[in-house]
Amino acid sequence: MLKEKRAILIAGPTASGKSALAIALAERLGGVVINADSMQVYAELRILTARPTPEEEARVPHRLYGHVPAREAYSVARYVDDARRVLREIWDAGRVPIVVGGTGLYIKALLDGLSPVPLIPEEIRKHWRAEGERLPPAALHAALAARDAGMAERLAPADIQRIVRALEVLDATGRSLADWRRQPGVPVMSNAETVRLRVCVERAILHQRCNDRFET
Repeated sequence: MLKEKRAILIAGPTASGKSALAIALAERLGGVVINADSMQVYAELRILTARPTPEEEARVPHRLYGHVPAREAYSVARYVDDARRVLREIWDAGRVPIVVGGTGLYIKALLDGLSPVPLIPEEIRKHWRAEGERLPPAALHAALAARDAGMAERLAPADIQRIVRALEVLDATGRSLADWRRQPGVPVMSNAETVRLRVCVERAILHQRCNDRFET
């Protein structure tokens, strides 16, 4: 049996069988399956994202699946907050959390933590989102380069989303996003206390599973 506050993390490519393994382990260990896929959080995308079926979800408890309306923006920072809360509830209940996913950024955030960038005031966010829609990408990138050349060099001129993020952080904090990223985050799951599993499937089999899933 896993020690107190230990967790299992399952990673692997699409259609490799991660969810089936997670459910089997949850049944054997008295565990709770936690989603770490950025698309499976959305309520309306069950079929498109191959989320566990209602029958599969009924076999063992599932958390952070379909809990966000598709019209609502969801970030890795919000995911980390949600996952931290859910993990605490599962550990307090004496059960085993089994995190399963597909989104590398979410998994990295759980194991390494996020840089402590402060929350951006809504008026600043709205301003730069509006600028991102109004200005052509090259002009937006030039605006960043004029104020934060180092960060601009890291970003492609067409990467509007990340350029807008860099500008809003700069406006809100007076510091480059690159400076914030150099500060270590606080892990949500301890590496030393996490059993990490990677599901590996032969490519030909994986392709066939993907085709079968699409047809289904």
